[in-house]
Amino acid sequence: MIYCDIGNTSVDLFENGTRTKLSVEGFDPHILVDDVYYVSVNAALNERIKECKNWHDLRALIEWEKYYPTMGIDRIMVCEAVPDGVIVDAGSAITVDVMEDGEYRGGFISLGIRSAEEAYARLSPALNVSFNFEVDLTIMAKNTPDALTVGFLAPLIEKIESLGKPITLTGGDARLLSRFLTKAVVEEDLIFQGMKKLIEKGVKC
Repeated sequence: MIYCDIGNTSVDLFENGTRTKLSVEGFDPHILVDDVYYVSVNAALNERIKECKNWHDLRALIEWEKYYPTMGIDRIMVCEAVPDGVIVDAGSAITVDVMEDGEYRGGFISLGIRSAEEAYARLSPALNVSFNFEVDLTIMAKNTPDALTVGFLAPLIEKIESLGKPITLTGGDARLLSRFLTKAVVEEDLIFQGMKKLIEKGVKC
């Protein structure tokens, strides 16, 4: 069994504990002969996948009434992995969601770290600097990199911690945020854990 997360530019495969990332460009779904359970936001690739009987769209298993209609499929998958807690997916955007007893309680979306740096840079050339991830968020800054880092991260970290539940971090910048969320658990393969739990519910695609 293979789990697959398809984005706009990459195909992320997970099989027997091994994760492989491929480019969407030129990817041929026919090369995989085992059963593939997938989520996708790529309409063009979805059309090619329809020809493959061994590919199973996990959208068919989601209890959509638990979430809101425009919620991203990747975000739903990581929520499915954590029945009770706060899930922080730190990618190009940072999504924060709360699950309680298997029910979705809501969440919010922030700019991702790279997007925030780029947004500051567009405001002024003087703000075109990288964040300092060694900064102490409790201390008022005395230089531009620290000032931007504290201004962006301090309210975000405070809000996440105020939710009062165990925190699970995932996504490309999970380990950066874990420097400030010291009690959080980092689960880099959380999306695939969510897929597995959906399949284990026993509902067939």
